[in-house]
Amino acid sequence: QVQLVESGGGLVQPGGSLRLSCAASGIRFTISVMGWYRQAPGKQRELVAAITRAGETNYQDSVKGRFTISRDNGKNTVYLQMNSLKPEDTAVYFCRIDVVVGNVYWGQGTQVTVSS
Repeated sequence: QVQLVESGGGLVQPGGSLRLSCAASGIRFTISVMGWYRQAPGKQRELVAAITRAGETNYQDSVKGRFTISRDNGKNTVYLQMNSLKPEDTAVYFCRIDVVVGNVYWGQGTQVTVSS
């Protein structure tokens, strides 16, 4: 059974940092793309950042220069380092994993709250 376990969310002051992790287990096929999405109250889920197996990255414009996505292929784990956090970054963050045969898996979500 596929399981994605996220960690690292929490409450942080504006300007602070957090590091999210998402570890996947039970996946039988090669993971192609790993990504982070977020959903704020009353808004649609949106892509934050994604990374291919080769290390190519894609970021939402609002997080460029502040967030860094990385992955450890040996551990089937994706990370999101978030610096200079702003109140508008407050949301539930979800990891997503795409495997080469086309299946998509989602994590359960972790809350990130940026507030003074």
